[in-house]
Amino acid sequence: MEKLHEYQGWSGRLHEWRDGIRERFSSFREQHPESLVEMAKTAASDQMKGNTAVTDDFSHIYRHKTRQELVRVSAAVMGIEFSYAAETAFVSPTLLKIGVEHQHMTLVWALSPLVGFFVCPILGSLSDRCKLNMGRRRPFIILLSIGVLMGLLLVPNGEDLGYTFGDVDPHAQIAAMNLTANETHNNINVSPHRASASDTEVKVVQKTAHPWGIFFTILGTVLLDFDADACQSPARAYLLDVCIPEDHAKGLSTFTIMAGLGGFMGYSMGGINWDATSIGRKLGGHVKAVFTIITFIFIACVSFTVTSFKEIPLWALVAPKTSGRGESDALGPGENAVSYGALNDDEVNDSMLDEQDKKSEYTTVPGENVSETSFAAGSELPPMLNAETQEGEPPPTETVQTLSHYLLSIVYMPHSLRMVCLTNLFCWMAHVCYSLYFTDFVGEAVFGGDPKALEGTEPQILYEEGVRFGCWGMAMYSLSCSCYSLIIEKLIQRFKAKPVYIGGLLFYCCGMTLMAMTRAKASVILFSWTAGVMYSTLFTMPYLLVAHYHAKGTFELDYDGSPKLGTEVRGLGTDIAIVSSMVFLAQFILSICMGTIVTISGTTTAVVSMASFLSFCGALAATQVMYLDL
Repeated sequence: MEKLHEYQGWSGRLHEWRDGIRERFSSFREQHPESLVEMAKTAASDQMKGNTAVTDDFSHIYRHKTRQELVRVSAAVMGIEFSYAAETAFVSPTLLKIGVEHQHMTLVWALSPLVGFFVCPILGSLSDRCKLNMGRRRPFIILLSIGVLMGLLLVPNGEDLGYTFGDVDPHAQIAAMNLTANETHNNINVSPHRASASDTEVKVVQKTAHPWGIFFTILGTVLLDFDADACQSPARAYLLDVCIPEDHAKGLSTFTIMAGLGGFMGYSMGGINWDATSIGRKLGGHVKAVFTIITFIFIACVSFTVTSFKEIPLWALVAPKTSGRGESDALGPGENAVSYGALNDDEVNDSMLDEQDKKSEYTTVPGENVSETSFAAGSELPPMLNAETQEGEPPPTETVQTLSHYLLSIVYMPHSLRMVCLTNLFCWMAHVCYSLYFTDFVGEAVFGGDPKALEGTEPQILYEEGVRFGCWGMAMYSLSCSCYSLIIEKLIQRFKAKPVYIGGLLFYCCGMTLMAMTRAKASVILFSWTAGVMYSTLFTMPYLLVAHYHAKGTFELDYDGSPKLGTEVRGLGTDIAIVSSMVFLAQFILSICMGTIVTISGTTTAVVSMASFLSFCGALAATQVMYLDL
């Protein structure tokens, strides 16, 4: 009975979990007596072989997904938005406080997009061609998540690392002066009134140079910014890969809901005054507390996603058919179908013949790489899984296209994709104006603070209050993003995609215009909701259109306006990466000119005004996008 009472309540559950973890770890070590290094080498070797038999059941790829399953697949973007919230809320104020000028601070944001604009599409192409046993998308999600993790560690600790490498610490100087004063007080008679008064005065910390601190903070910013943006592409492609086309709109709306919730909670954490809490003091202050908590949340979210659904290895889809069953580890198309555990060869052929008329829009056109189109777009049963074609002939051998082919597909993209990219560019430029510089706008234009003021003075305190209040405004925008994402799918079904796309951008344009005109605390909270509508729109519509193009097998229209079947090979991961890379180009352009615009105008209100103008340009570009029947 005493043991029973000990295991009651939360403490008892913690003891049970601890014992269970110990038992699992002991059994794992018994089954794997080799060292961790040897285990890592073995796992890496197994992933690179690409010739093991497909024994897993992949029938989950070809069925409808529940909302709960879509939430799990989309959990990674929630963690990404948590980290992105911490970055956008605190990086600009942090850089300004350690001595970086406005025009130079905006140039810092140009470093990661300069790399990402060229690297992100290449990473998308590589993910389309990845032959690892664990799949094509999850290896890149894990790789880029490691970069995000490094950024989360460097940004809040960059200043402290700078002190370790030789930067002058003003707080250490004050401590040394206080120590000297105490020693003088012990040896010389000093009036008690003066000693007590010095303890109650507001400590004003003189600004000093932080070259090493600036370096480490910028390095962390580049890692965090690039990897957080780049990781969204394989995460989104992973969602589309494991979903059938009928679930794409539902999946993308869930993806956006999770992103909005992550941003809402992330910005809300930034709005709390952690300096006034015991947790904040133990973790080293407001910024460090936020980044530390978000780091653990990010690890949990990414782990939740990469363990959700298994991917079919690319080599299993493109393996040549052998002359006899069981003669090789490389599975033929018919053997692939059997391994799914859902249908045998005859049933696959019959089902494909029955569904040919109903799902003709997902049929691969001649010359297309099925693994990059039908399967990548989430079609229910890839034609290459048939043991035989409709004429009874064996299917042609599928080959993976070379990297140069994909690079050419980036340069020579169809007009439809080019217009989607242009619209997404204007949308991201409008959103970057809001997200990267909004807290600075609230701290300076709304609260009247000064980030360059001496620490402890009234302008500096007002600026800090403005930054925290700006976090609440950005939390409202993220909450609005989640709420709007709940209904955007229904709005598309009722009003079609074009009015929803253009309307969301014009709504944001009006909100930013009113915010720039009023510059009040109430407008910061109220009109931030319009930013959520626009963010949900640009987070959903471009990728829904790209997936729709791939599912239809067309990227252009005939002279009479009917869809024209294309013959070019295009990878879904590549096209998603191309569209996503517009965020890097948008950020690079704004980083080059935004500092100059703010300096010339003399106010950070120019940031919000530019967001309104660019959103209007995006609405104009959206009128030229090809929507087909979406």
